[in-house]
Amino acid sequence: MNATIDPDQITERQPTKGEVPFYRENGQAVPRGVKGLFRNLKWWASGILLAWWHLGPFLRWDRGPDAPGQAILLDMAGRRAYFFDIEIWPQEIYYVTGLLLIAAISLFLMSALAGRVWCGFLCWQTVYTDLFQNIERWVIGERTARITFERAPTSVGKLAKKSVVVGAWALVSAACGIGVTLWFGDAFQMLKDIFTLEAPTAAYVFIIIIGGFCFLLGGFARERVCVYMCPYSRFQAAMFDEHSLIVSYEAWRGEPRAPAPKDRNFADRGHCVDCKMCVQSCPTGVDIRFGNQLACIGCGVCIDACDQIMDKFGLPRGLISYDSQVNLEAREAGRKAPGIKPIRARTVLYAGLLAIVAGIMLVSLLTRSTTEVNVLHERAPLYVQLSDGSVRNGYAYKILNMVREDRTYVLKTEGLAGATLEVVGGKADAAELELKVEKDQVATYRIFVNVPENVLPGRSADLTFVLTEQGKSGKPIRSKTLFAGPDK
Repeated sequence: MNATIDPDQITERQPTKGEVPFYRENGQAVPRGVKGLFRNLKWWASGILLAWWHLGPFLRWDRGPDAPGQAILLDMAGRRAYFFDIEIWPQEIYYVTGLLLIAAISLFLMSALAGRVWCGFLCWQTVYTDLFQNIERWVIGERTARITFERAPTSVGKLAKKSVVVGAWALVSAACGIGVTLWFGDAFQMLKDIFTLEAPTAAYVFIIIIGGFCFLLGGFARERVCVYMCPYSRFQAAMFDEHSLIVSYEAWRGEPRAPAPKDRNFADRGHCVDCKMCVQSCPTGVDIRFGNQLACIGCGVCIDACDQIMDKFGLPRGLISYDSQVNLEAREAGRKAPGIKPIRARTVLYAGLLAIVAGIMLVSLLTRSTTEVNVLHERAPLYVQLSDGSVRNGYAYKILNMVREDRTYVLKTEGLAGATLEVVGGKADAAELELKVEKDQVATYRIFVNVPENVLPGRSADLTFVLTEQGKSGKPIRSKTLFAGPDK
């Protein structure tokens, strides 16, 4: 909270004709509380998001004995990510790239359809800033009371109320930090450990970092994050077209604006009574009457505020509306508005890209192998010539079993006739080996391959390891590698 608020913080400087205000020049927005459709949508969106954020980690999912029971879990210690029945390993980080692509394309599609609906209703900065502003409203009062409160000299009562507000912010921020932390460990156990001071130090550091950013950005930076820090506000217009739904002011109907007439006669003037309720209710302090602006987050609260004023004077609602440029121009020209047009080239392109990326992700998940192999040829020495003349090469052979049951595999070779296998600590000079791997583990075997010297074509030859699961008809895993030998 600021110590003082100048008059510029109450109303925006009025731009000259043709000028659009992109930034607030002074102070911080002090939004007025309003009621209406968009305000209710914000409450619902915030409630659902916060409920998911804080209750999501407590969802359970049975993966069998000795497996995490949390439905969605980012297990950093175990180097796994769990999403219900899907288990993602570190080497499958490319799935994160797919999720980021889906998120980006979804944002583009959302913007093309309904403008900055993400910013206005779903962004975490919006949700927590709105919550912090409402805490101020509940403790101190409405907009005028908050402005008067900030202007008042320091007193015991003022310090007490400020302490309550800041203390409530701190509690909400701590809850935010704890909420994030619970996604990285068993929520029930971790929550208990946090409050009994038995959690690892890293957990408390993480809570302080996340909670600290929530406290600073939601409590103090507020709309400055949207205007100055967030890159989305700068390229959002590239995703709009004349059919995108955005918060708009019908200047043809509202102008020329003037204070409300005493006789309520609007025959020779615009419907805007210049009450500035739209500006005062805006969480970023935007005057939407000067057109679409960088700082407008598309929350539609100004629509609720304006509709209340229109109702008061018996005028039609919609002086400020969530509509497309095509519909606005049609009404201005006295034509019938064509309505919403969700299917168009831009949205079809975004939806198509989204379907392609999501389809690739789905196919990849459905066909992903549950076994992975890594082969490393030993270089010290490259080969050993045995007393019978045969040549031996050593390999580190790693098998990753990605399911939660013990499995037995059969390993053999292709490419060099007469090759035999030997596993350190096990079977020797065999055409094939049985290798066991425990559930959800990586097993590392040291394998020797012996090949008669007369089979080798030269200093090196291609060798292929073939791994199949015992008793299963799945596709074999072939790993091509090098077999080194002496000069001929």
